[in-house]
Amino acid sequence: MTAYSILDLAPILRGGDAGQALRNSLDLARHAEQWGYTRYWVAEHHNMPGVASAATSVVIGHIAAGTQRIRVGSGGVMLPNHAPLVIAEQFGTLAALFPDRIDLGLGRAPGTDMETARALRRDLNSNAMEFPRDVAELQGYLDDPSPDQRVRAVPGAGSKVPLWLLGSSLFSARLAARMGLPFAFASHFAPESLEEALHVYRTHFQPSEQLDKPYAAAGVSVFAADTDEEGAFLATSMQQQFVNLRRGRPGPLPPPVENMDEVWSPMEAHGVRQAMKYAMIGSPDTVMAGLREFRDRTNVDELIITGGIFDHDKRLRSFDIAARLCRDL
Repeated sequence: MTAYSILDLAPILRGGDAGQALRNSLDLARHAEQWGYTRYWVAEHHNMPGVASAATSVVIGHIAAGTQRIRVGSGGVMLPNHAPLVIAEQFGTLAALFPDRIDLGLGRAPGTDMETARALRRDLNSNAMEFPRDVAELQGYLDDPSPDQRVRAVPGAGSKVPLWLLGSSLFSARLAARMGLPFAFASHFAPESLEEALHVYRTHFQPSEQLDKPYAAAGVSVFAADTDEEGAFLATSMQQQFVNLRRGRPGPLPPPVENMDEVWSPMEAHGVRQAMKYAMIGSPDTVMAGLREFRDRTNVDELIITGGIFDHDKRLRSFDIAARLCRDL
């Protein structure tokens, strides 16, 4: 059976606040644990009025403390924003508090705009080769320390927190293959290179201490409801958020609307539909057909399911339907 997990951006709702978003995330995680989801991912984004998971390790602690068994991880931590030692200490602490339940997914994008990235990092004079070095440095801090190692992550050293590489291009696919790490592709918003990236990863994979064969995951958006019409209505919240982001006006997740043609231009509609190519929208039968086609096309080991739904009860309902469908894939 294909594993299935949740990616949660801890959406801040229009008219709501971050506290409500994080309470909703914990409630969803508790349900997800009962529904059989393998993992609960939270992502690092900054200067985004609609996302409450910027302090990703703190949110992971919140979710893990309120659940019992489900794995909780970062999907992902944007490593260029941080010193590898700091991330090793944060996730080493999480692993000490919640043994065998923490995953550390890493990305090389800033997770924000350039001005905010400058505020985070202070120095943007970096190049692509620093990311592989930073991943290797972080991995070293989490591995068993050598006797002469002068700098150690405490907690963290010897924890061997599982690392993942995340991406939407071939760069991270190649690096994950070379380092023998699991790989997750962000096809829920950047679908273009999905199949090529999976091919590169599987073809060039080299076994490692962590992983002896390729393990690939990919993101899909699910807006499941009792009918196709209701699913399409729920999906308009995320469609509006995509439009607002592309207009340079990011904001809280808006309530759904009856007619998106009153919101977006034809060009914007085309762009959003391209970005949401792998969105499964509609009744259980419609969503199941989409999930099966995606699974058969990609042969991924794990589906990462996301979905920005405004009404929390309907959000729970959508992830419940998705879980039941994934069990039958």
